[in-house]
Amino acid sequence: MYVQAEAMGAKVHYPYDQTAYLEAPAINDVSEIDTLEPADPYKDGNLPHHLEAMKIVAEEVGDEVTVTGPVTCPFTNASFLIGAENLVRLTLKDPEKVHKLCEISLETNLRYAKAIIDAGCTPSLTDAMSSNTVISPKQFKEFSFPYLKRLIDYIHSRGKSVTLHICGKTNKIWDLMAEAGADCISIDNDASLLEAKQKVGHRVRLMGNIKPSETMLQGTVSDVKKAVFECVRQAYDNPKGYIVASGCSLPTETPFRNIHAMMDAVREIGYLPAKIFLTT
Repeated sequence: MYVQAEAMGAKVHYPYDQTAYLEAPAINDVSEIDTLEPADPYKDGNLPHHLEAMKIVAEEVGDEVTVTGPVTCPFTNASFLIGAENLVRLTLKDPEKVHKLCEISLETNLRYAKAIIDAGCTPSLTDAMSSNTVISPKQFKEFSFPYLKRLIDYIHSRGKSVTLHICGKTNKIWDLMAEAGADCISIDNDASLLEAKQKVGHRVRLMGNIKPSETMLQGTVSDVKKAVFECVRQAYDNPKGYIVASGCSLPTETPFRNIHAMMDAVREIGYLPAKIFLTT
């Protein structure tokens, strides 16, 4: 999630064989905003290495499956530039500075999304800080939505569909996520697939929401299979379709047997599961 902010000056720590984390934001004070510049995905930070990896995967399996490249959306990237607490504080004290941070983050997003598409892949959007666990729906509409829409409009202009993941509680902004143009909404395990189907299933494909830690990391193969069946039971008849997935990123220690169990359970259910769930 930090590669774009890192390319703009943030410091990221990379532990051996574990998830990277933000060590320090790019700036410490709003007075430094004018020192920030959009990243060049072909030169700055680790972005060129990620693009190289995407190209390799696209060349190997791109004719069989869609290969995606993650893009951290403007509001979340802005939080990595100045620090999450500072950004949330600025939404109340100095909203114009928040917009400035989002604008420069959007420019980096657009450049990176273009490079991802040019590499033969599809951008996949993640926006953790836009969660209603962090900001209100009103703040989402003001500080996140306009930039998400512009980013999604660009990706659509390149002929690609968009999956948007926002962590935590999102039920109060599902309509706005759809309005921003998302073709698929990835639902965190804090949210309800049934509720999402009822509220926006006629507008967007749904994706999710098996628990990453409780089930995928700590559960047994049987637990994973039961969770898959329950998610499919809730969302198989979503008007715009449904994709089985974890509710959020998997911990690095997740057993491969549980990942295989999730895939195997989907294969067991099959593409058209209606009869299974109407008769059980």
